[in-house]
Amino acid sequence: MTTPSARSGTLPISVAHIGFMLERMAKDCSELQFLRELTQNSLESILRLPAQTGQIVWDVDWTTYDLDGTYKLSITDNGDGMTGDDMIQYINQLSSSGGIQAHNANYGVGAKIAAATRNPAGLVYLSWKEGTGSMIHFWRDPQSGEYGLQQLRRPDDTYGHWAHIDDAIKPDLIADHGTRVILYGAAPDSNTMTAPPGAQSPSRWVTKYLNTRYFRFPDGITVKAREGWDFDRSDKDRNILRTITGQKKYLDEHAASSGNVKLTTARVYWWILRSESALTQNSGFVASQGHCAALWKNELYEMTTGRANTAALQNFGVIFGYQQVVLYVEPIEAPGLELLTNTARTNLLLNGNPLPWADWQDEFRKVMPKEITEHMEAAAAASQASDHKDSIKDRLKQIEDLFKLSRYRPTKGGSLSVSGESQAAGGGTRSSNSKSSGASQAGENAGVVPSVYSLFLTANGVPGSEVKPDAFPRTVWVSVSLGTRLPGDLEDRAAKYLERDNMLQINADFRVFTDMIRRWSEHFSAVPGAQAVVTEVVHEWFEQSLVEAVLSSNALRNAQHWSIESVRQMLSEESLTAVVLPRWHIEQSIKRALGSKFGAIKGKAA
Repeated sequence: MTTPSARSGTLPISVAHIGFMLERMAKDCSELQFLRELTQNSLESILRLPAQTGQIVWDVDWTTYDLDGTYKLSITDNGDGMTGDDMIQYINQLSSSGGIQAHNANYGVGAKIAAATRNPAGLVYLSWKEGTGSMIHFWRDPQSGEYGLQQLRRPDDTYGHWAHIDDAIKPDLIADHGTRVILYGAAPDSNTMTAPPGAQSPSRWVTKYLNTRYFRFPDGITVKAREGWDFDRSDKDRNILRTITGQKKYLDEHAASSGNVKLTTARVYWWILRSESALTQNSGFVASQGHCAALWKNELYEMTTGRANTAALQNFGVIFGYQQVVLYVEPIEAPGLELLTNTARTNLLLNGNPLPWADWQDEFRKVMPKEITEHMEAAAAASQASDHKDSIKDRLKQIEDLFKLSRYRPTKGGSLSVSGESQAAGGGTRSSNSKSSGASQAGENAGVVPSVYSLFLTANGVPGSEVKPDAFPRTVWVSVSLGTRLPGDLEDRAAKYLERDNMLQINADFRVFTDMIRRWSEHFSAVPGAQAVVTEVVHEWFEQSLVEAVLSSNALRNAQHWSIESVRQMLSEESLTAVVLPRWHIEQSIKRALGSKFGAIKGKAA
């Protein structure tokens, strides 16, 4: 029961239904977050030792396996250990920690939120301190639904929430001090060595998560994890303990070059990985291909995976060869900049807000290391070069005025009701009655009260010289076979538009293109070298359709009824794919172009 403070008389706040709060907070944690929380607890327990050296091992709890044949995941360290009373204080109180408790450090809730809620059958703690072992069982009581310490019946028929344990079950790793935590899962017979659904690398899931969560571990501390546990223990080739190093050691060993650049509020560490089989073969236990992440206190946050890798790196300006580039951004702590994690420690917050990725991306583009620039240039040279630009430009020049979309204009008796704003911005609203009444006008503009400064708007801008930017996008065809597209990126999509670079990346592997190439290559199969010519013609005409879509979509920018986001949706991968799906007119263009190269078209393709 909470009692008033003797000094001030204030009644401290208490927590009702702690189980509900734990489970609600756990929803903010990733499925494997508990691996980080328990590993971090072990790291801190070793760092409290005078020598600050030790070992941490994720393994099968072989005692449980030998006694009842159930695989239970466990973590063991030879840190400073805990007494029974210590465990009651640190494990059975929500915000309690054996280390320094602070907003930007450990605050004693991580393992209870991430691990306990995913192991309602319990977390069994075995800990030795000064040679004496003690045990507790933290669980979710199936009768009350509350989280807490299970009552234990001791050998002397007394009861308590901790008990001494025999040294016969002390792990080999532990001498006088250390701790083992066994995860029981949903039920006593649950196999907690099995990877949770959706975990990467199911046979190495602990290794993969910890390697990609940590940048590096403190000197003097070794971390290992069991792989191949379901093979016989005598099989030393498959049933092994793999050393976990974090990403830094791997990246340093596999980098062709590396370095760092300072931004205004962050430092970006970069690596260009060698072009080798390890890029794909080692992905089971580390992040072995290009990606981005935030770095703080030797941990990695917000690491990109899958298609998000490509988008993030391209936003940093790494347009080509991104599968070999790794960028870690470490925010610079300074007065007025408070860097914290969210409660679940899944994201970093800068002054309470998400990290300013867009600002960092823009600034990095301006200070791009020359090694990355040279790497991109070499990778771009392997792309399918497009020499279609001039011919497409010449054709589109004939209809150039159509890409400058007309604006709505007021017309006497017209079907559109157009305000002055619509005339200026290119928008307009339909009206069922061509004669607008005062009431309808008020309704259309209700709540719009222009400030006095609207009288001073000008289209002149600031003094300067006239510049006519080239609205024509740069186009590049990419392909998995050429190494310019990764599987998964642009998968079964026609193209991607990179707004910052005004660039179209067109997927040469997209089936609409390859089907058309196959169709005409078969028709001209008797002509030597026909397939190369067919490929160029097919690419050129589909490229023109995509270029026209980009030009026309961009012409709608700054219109009253077209927001920036609406234009971006129109230029999404899905929308650009829709652009190339109608094929009759393109078929006719291809037919004419091939006819001029190979002669009259005859046969089934005609």
